[in-house]
Amino acid sequence: MKLKRQRGVAIITALLLTTLAITIVTSLFWQQQVQVRSMENQRLQLQTRWILRGALDLSRLILNQDLMDSPNITQQNGVWATPLEETRLDDYVERERLQGENFDATLSGRMTDALARYNLGNLAVSKVVSKEQLAVFQRLLSNLRLDPGLAQGVADLVAQSQTLAGAQQSSSTEPMELVRAEDLLAVSGFTPTAIDQLRDYVIVLPASGTAVNVNTAPAEVVAALVPGLSLSDAAAMVNTRKTVYYRQKADFTGTAQMSGKASLVFWDVRSDYFLAYSRVKLDRATLETQSLLVRPNKTPTTRVEWIREY
Repeated sequence: MKLKRQRGVAIITALLLTTLAITIVTSLFWQQQVQVRSMENQRLQLQTRWILRGALDLSRLILNQDLMDSPNITQQNGVWATPLEETRLDDYVERERLQGENFDATLSGRMTDALARYNLGNLAVSKVVSKEQLAVFQRLLSNLRLDPGLAQGVADLVAQSQTLAGAQQSSSTEPMELVRAEDLLAVSGFTPTAIDQLRDYVIVLPASGTAVNVNTAPAEVVAALVPGLSLSDAAAMVNTRKTVYYRQKADFTGTAQMSGKASLVFWDVRSDYFLAYSRVKLDRATLETQSLLVRPNKTPTTRVEWIREY
């Protein structure tokens, strides 16, 4: 009887030890799988960023070539504006064929003219609000059926956050710098709905005093540039651009819609700033970005100013 009990205890102990061993092995295997998946995710994220860099290099080359072809004009039907539809990446297709792996690697993107939008940084210079630029922004808000009274708060924020030339900005005394449209929530009266309406018509560029490109700007922005220019007249001018672009400033001021209107200096027919939107998909990793490309002083040396993931 005693022997039977000992055998029973031994069997139970063996079962418990076996269960414990299986649990430990399973735990170790799971931890290993998690580490492997984490390393794979890091590798995929790193590879998507390298692909993005390659896409931005291609965008820079396209903008440089556009400048050499048309140094004095930037038009909406330029080669830079041709979108890249979702495209399979050849390098990864070859890797899939050789290794039997499915990476599902694709790249898509497009570029837009950043100077088709109004630069909020223009609202102030050296911490002083520009009355002329304030009036432009007020007209833009009115064209978008937003309260033009909101313009003063934005201009004050821009003026307060600017740093005088040669001075150092103190984070303890200076307000947060305006970086993107969403930052307008810091201005009293702005709502997420209002920002959604305004987002595609404004931008914050690293330089102030930039001119809107009337060859690419929408009617709401064009009408805001010229006092007394109606939204319908601006829409007619934009519609005309489908066949005839403004090759010089005189072409713009010489239109019938501009007759008798004062010509301001806040516009041009070419651009130095462009927004590049990219989407890279690599297996289960996806990277979507918006980048600002700068092509300064009519020189074919386009650079990447910033990259934002979203």
